[in-house]
Amino acid sequence: MPTIEGKEGRLWIDAYVKKAGKFSGVMKAVRKLVKKTAADCEEYVSPWKTPAFDSNGPLCVFVLGKEHVTLAFLRGARLPDPEKLLEGKGKGVRNVKLRSLADVKRPGVKRLIAEASKLNKKDPPSGKMVGMDKRRKNEGKK
Repeated sequence: MPTIEGKEGRLWIDAYVKKAGKFSGVMKAVRKLVKKTAADCEEYVSPWKTPAFDSNGPLCVFVLGKEHVTLAFLRGARLPDPEKLLEGKGKGVRNVKLRSLADVKRPGVKRLIAEASKLNKKDPPSGKMVGMDKRRKNEGKK
């Protein structure tokens, strides 16, 4: 597992989640849901120091905000979203704001994770989206 600030990535993420205060439970639920839904994913810390998941390329990240947890899909603009949960107007990234455990449990959230994983398997990201192997090499040099 890649490391950050001298810690194993998983331990760094554990500490990040613990510091989330009232949103700690939401973050734990997101983490569990992503790992269960995209079973082949690997958890790591992104270059922007956010918990992230890789599944045949970058899959999603989650970030603590003042009033919610943001679950961002790096290729969200390409995901089907019948429940209209995704927000954002960027070229690729879309996000879902999660304010409670009930928000995490919405079927559409799990569906978005599954669709993002399926997209990465079918059409792996390329270009500026750095793959896990390259990240491991770079993090090992720090």
